[in-house]
Amino acid sequence: MNRREPSDVQIEAVGNSTRIRILRLCTGHERTNKELADRLGLDPSTVLHHLRLLVDAGFLEPTDVRKGPSGAYEKPYRSTGLAWSLRFGVLDDEEAPGEPALLNAFRHELREAGPDPVVQLSRFHLHLDDAQLAEFTCRIQSIVDEYVATDAARQADGHPGYGALFVMHRLARDPQPAT
Repeated sequence: MNRREPSDVQIEAVGNSTRIRILRLCTGHERTNKELADRLGLDPSTVLHHLRLLVDAGFLEPTDVRKGPSGAYEKPYRSTGLAWSLRFGVLDDEEAPGEPALLNAFRHELREAGPDPVVQLSRFHLHLDDAQLAEFTCRIQSIVDEYVATDAARQADGHPGYGALFVMHRLARDPQPAT
């Protein structure tokens, strides 16, 4: 999948781990402001602020108003899937400056999943030239895209959900030995 560059509004919208978590929660599920506030342990007015930014960026859309359990009318939101087609660099979390928003959101999701949430963890170091790096990341992304493209059917069949984050980073250079 060819990813395109995000707009400034879209970059701002994902520069916050709470908004990234809201996006994840609204992927495959319609959720109301109250449901999100309860799930995230936040004030509904704070969540509404985040929802508006995500809607303005095109990442969420409101769905049909429905009657909630108390009989009140609720407006649910769902992900548009747009975030998947954009290329984002590492964005600092506006709530935790100096920390990448995606990593902060991922840490929250692991904590929320309860004890022993990690199914697979691989840590490795590679030494690659530019062409090898491009090939490696392209192959990984191709596998991810293949599974994401067919995920709706598995979700509809009731398969359990899994989250993942693949991060490729440069290693710090070792100091050159003195001669």
